[in-house]
Amino acid sequence: MARPKQKSDGSFERFKAELKEKKLRRLYVLHGEEVYLRQYYLGRLRELLIPPGLEAFNDKLLEGKEVTARDIIAAADCFPMMSEHTLVVVRDYDLFKANEADRTALMDYFADLPEYLCLVFLYDLVPYKPDARTKLAGALKEHGLVVDFPRQEQEHLVDWIVRRFKAAGKSVDSELAKHLIFLCGDLMQNLIPEIGKIAAYAKGQRLTKADIDAVATPQLDAVVFQLSDALGAKQYDKALSILADLLHMQEPVQVITAALGKYFRQLYAARVALEGRRTADDVAGVWKLHPFVASKLMDAARRVDGAWCRRALRRAAETDIALKTTGVDPEQALTGLVLSLAYG
Repeated sequence: MARPKQKSDGSFERFKAELKEKKLRRLYVLHGEEVYLRQYYLGRLRELLIPPGLEAFNDKLLEGKEVTARDIIAAADCFPMMSEHTLVVVRDYDLFKANEADRTALMDYFADLPEYLCLVFLYDLVPYKPDARTKLAGALKEHGLVVDFPRQEQEHLVDWIVRRFKAAGKSVDSELAKHLIFLCGDLMQNLIPEIGKIAAYAKGQRLTKADIDAVATPQLDAVVFQLSDALGAKQYDKALSILADLLHMQEPVQVITAALGKYFRQLYAARVALEGRRTADDVAGVWKLHPFVASKLMDAARRVDGAWCRRALRRAAETDIALKTTGVDPEQALTGLVLSLAYG
């Protein structure tokens, strides 16, 4: 199920436009949740800078945990060989946690970068947490471009999924693409292997929902959604079957219980929205959900009433407290929660 997505600051769109026009900067900071886009556009940048076959001479990678400002400057000062540019990628170097001497040295260097240089600070495993009050943040803004690669809007993600399947010789409509996002989340990096599995499994050229459900690996939130939806629809055998699948996923019971509690809060919000004549867009705005997920939530809310939602919230909270404060068996507690919601 798609997770909340932060609003884009526009830097990604600016970066794409500049690459398309081949207007390259000397300094970049690349960060953000969407790993696939970070790596893809770093590759595009590399293609524009380094002629094929000369990567070993002009494409340098420094690992942030061991590197110092002196190492970065030394690598950047190396003239390119048989090329117009040198690319220096510094991965997981936390600029804002560097010591004062290193920060000062780098700020001075940023102000006078060589014309041949493209210096990239790539945040992969280390989160980018800038301090906007510092001179360093101002120097990055003045001399370079800080690019955030966010989770994509549903519309763009659906188009991308359709194109990926088409490249694999399969066709898929937009509703099935949304279903895949619901099951597996909205990160491209996670969707790529799922698309590959589904394309390899499907016998026909046109995909079906059964093809996706047969081999896609659903995320925890999606399975919790399916479990709660089955309870609300009074499909108790199906709910218990999904519970067995949840336990088979070997997720900690505390994590499953927390996910159930979060879903029940969303479901109650959707129920209140229905009673107040609100729309799925209103729910999507409050919970930062993709429109397709919000619509499914509203459909689920139509099958339950406010009293059921309140009871589900209360029982989930009681189970969570019991797991944290007593010696109750976790699987037994979770099963008891589901049974109590199924049979009262």
